[in-house]
Amino acid sequence: MPPHAPTGDDVVFTFSQLTWHAARARGMYFPEDRLAQALLHHPRVDRVLVANQVRSRPVVRVRGMLGREDAGFPGDADHVLAQPLRLARSEPAAERGARRVFAAYDRALRRGAERMGLRRPAVITAHPLVAAFCDLRWAGPVTYYAVDDWAAHPGYARQRALHTAAYARMRERQLRVCAVSTPLLDVLEPAGPRCVVPNGVEPLEWQGNPSQAPRRVGGPRLVYVGTLDSRLDVQALLRLAADMPEASIVLTGPIAEPEHLRPLDGAGNIELRGPVGRDGVIALLRAADACLLPHVRSALTEAMSPLKVYEYLAAGRPVVAADLPPVRDIDPRVLLIEPGGDFVAGVRRALALGPVPERERLAFVKANSWAERHERILDLALPV
Repeated sequence: MPPHAPTGDDVVFTFSQLTWHAARARGMYFPEDRLAQALLHHPRVDRVLVANQVRSRPVVRVRGMLGREDAGFPGDADHVLAQPLRLARSEPAAERGARRVFAAYDRALRRGAERMGLRRPAVITAHPLVAAFCDLRWAGPVTYYAVDDWAAHPGYARQRALHTAAYARMRERQLRVCAVSTPLLDVLEPAGPRCVVPNGVEPLEWQGNPSQAPRRVGGPRLVYVGTLDSRLDVQALLRLAADMPEASIVLTGPIAEPEHLRPLDGAGNIELRGPVGRDGVIALLRAADACLLPHVRSALTEAMSPLKVYEYLAAGRPVVAADLPPVRDIDPRVLLIEPGGDFVAGVRRALALGPVPERERLAFVKANSWAERHERILDLALPV
């Protein structure tokens, strides 16, 4: 067999709390999913080891029997998917346990890289505990790709102190950090090289004139797409439903906190649709009259880069959004409302604006493509 002829840099990429299979199941459209896909065929990257997050051995054994864990991964000798295992079913909440678990994860990554013959691979990880507690001295530069403030996320409340410790450990190690927003970068306070790269869109998904999409007969359709949880300002939605009874308000996405949404049950013009496939999301946005980001102000919402806003604009729709730092200056068609302010007036202004002119829509899609975002991430993450 002839020796491997390098064409670019070797990379190890690790997911946050999911696997390749889970990323495929949710449509491969979240930031880390997009980056993992891009690395497999990017001209600046040679060989890639993609690592699922560490999983319980008994659970993976069952799933492996069903052929699920590596389903759909386009693997070959230069593109390998790894599944590190542990016996415990959940991640530790204390630093001592995290150091033990992620030392084992580090050894699994090193063995996988050695089997592939990777040359001091750059490591890009979406998991703060991997960045903080994996040794990685065998690798090249290490970059933490930060898409959320994990220490502020209600879903990881039991690990809040651990994630805060992980941020401090990353500073000690002077790791490279790419964050999706300036407020998130400020939370992390990296001591090493850093950059801000917000979320983006895939141009192929937004081809064709959205004004030609099928429209609903009747009043305006107002759409929110995303996880339905405590980020939503329920009172703002109820006021909107009461003051605009002619409108149809569609909330689409996984229902993560049903109790928080319970007050919406009595509003006849609010529909909780639950999750739909990727094609369904695109069709829904293209048929909307305006799109919504009715978020409360919290440490989490002030740090996140709302992917949905970029997709709302790619669909050519005006946006009414809570005035939060990561939403400012995205586009003039994003109408900002102070949390607790007059969301109804903002919606009426958005409806008066109408769809984004096609030339402006296409220019936005081009300027905010994932390809452009990934170039900026690799500028930071790859060896100089």
